[in-house]
Amino acid sequence: DAAQSVPHMPVKVADLGCDILAFSGHKMLGPTGIGVLWAKTALLEEFPPFLVGGEMIREVWIDRATWADPPAKFEAGTPPIAQAIGLAAAVDYLQALGMSEVWAHGRELTGLALEGLLRREFVEVYGPKSQDERGALVAFNLKGLHPHDVATLLDQEGICIRAGHHCAQPLHRRLGIPASCRVSFYVYNTKEEVELFLSALDRVWEAMR
Repeated sequence: DAAQSVPHMPVKVADLGCDILAFSGHKMLGPTGIGVLWAKTALLEEFPPFLVGGEMIREVWIDRATWADPPAKFEAGTPPIAQAIGLAAAVDYLQALGMSEVWAHGRELTGLALEGLLRREFVEVYGPKSQDERGALVAFNLKGLHPHDVATLLDQEGICIRAGHHCAQPLHRRLGIPASCRVSFYVYNTKEEVELFLSALDRVWEAMR
């Protein structure tokens, strides 16, 4: 599952040594409704198609059919043409920026946010306390406040974060918390916006404590 890594850092499938790698388009400036599945050729040849339709068959009889070679074998019917064009444009844009630069920018902003959150005694930060062990996001809570309330008040300040389980309910059970806040950064965010976020968080705490 490379949905959280491909948009943020250089990824070489050969270096990972994986059999299958998947990521989504909308997490890397592309449109919704499209993703990418990379798999080793031998596996694609072995796997049966999960969806049948035009362009994925070679020959059809009444009682059987043969399939086209991968990847056409898994791309039945009319493809998401507009989404594919949009994702290609997003990939071109990120490659022009340079994925190493994208990674460095995200780490810098996350480091500033992490440092600011750790300085605030009313904030509980989850996960590593060092930026060297993190990606471009931080999970946290304000002590005694429900994360949904925090997210709602930050929204009124013009700050958009995510609050909830983040598709990780078992982890939240392990941590003994109902949910958490998550702030993340990307190529369009700035250092000034990190400071705006931290200042807004201070105001939320003052209003709710």
